[in-house]
Amino acid sequence: MRLAVVVPTLEEEARIGGTLAALAAVPGVAEVVVADGGSRDRTVAVARGFAGVRVVTAPRGRGTQLNAGARVAVGDVLLFLHADVSLPPDAVAWVERALADPAVVGGGFRTWTVAEGARSWVVPLLHLADARSRVARLPYGDQAVFVRRTAFDAVGGFPEQPLMEDVELARRLARLGRLVVVPASVVVSGRRFVARPLRSLVAMRLFPLLYRLGVAPDVLARLYGDPR
Repeated sequence: MRLAVVVPTLEEEARIGGTLAALAAVPGVAEVVVADGGSRDRTVAVARGFAGVRVVTAPRGRGTQLNAGARVAVGDVLLFLHADVSLPPDAVAWVERALADPAVVGGGFRTWTVAEGARSWVVPLLHLADARSRVARLPYGDQAVFVRRTAFDAVGGFPEQPLMEDVELARRLARLGRLVVVPASVVVSGRRFVARPLRSLVAMRLFPLLYRLGVAPDVLARLYGDPR
């Protein structure tokens, strides 16, 4: 198995260096692609400073950026990693174990959300998303979604929509085969939740339901505000 990690970025100068350094320490990662959505800070310069990391640019939007990164990656398994998410050291072994079953087309990890030093009444709420990652059938984007290249291509990649691109990809993949959540956790930054706790809580609990009921992603994006 050749696993390629695709990282979407936008104004991540302060974080991308640590993310890429952590990836370099994960055994079995064959290639890393950073897909930038037009950062005006030093995100791209920092990423290009890492040997072996390929940087591509694409129009802003997580689905658009991830598709651009996937197009240049040569791995037969793709793993999509948010810039504020860290893989466990044995991540590749977990992916290999899951995909040893030919009926499995992809999956994700459990999450463990951290407050990164913030002191707030919302900190205990951060683990609501972690509970979801343990019971939900379809993995969300913060769960380090991995997928066979053949399956990803078969469903046309990520839908290029402003919100819920991860939910829609999982729904399409589930029509092809099984999706699994492995019993290992990625560490997720709670920075966005802490910055906008009430809006984030509503979005986390309500928006996936509204999307499944047929509310258009453009409408949800307007309700949420700038999703990126």
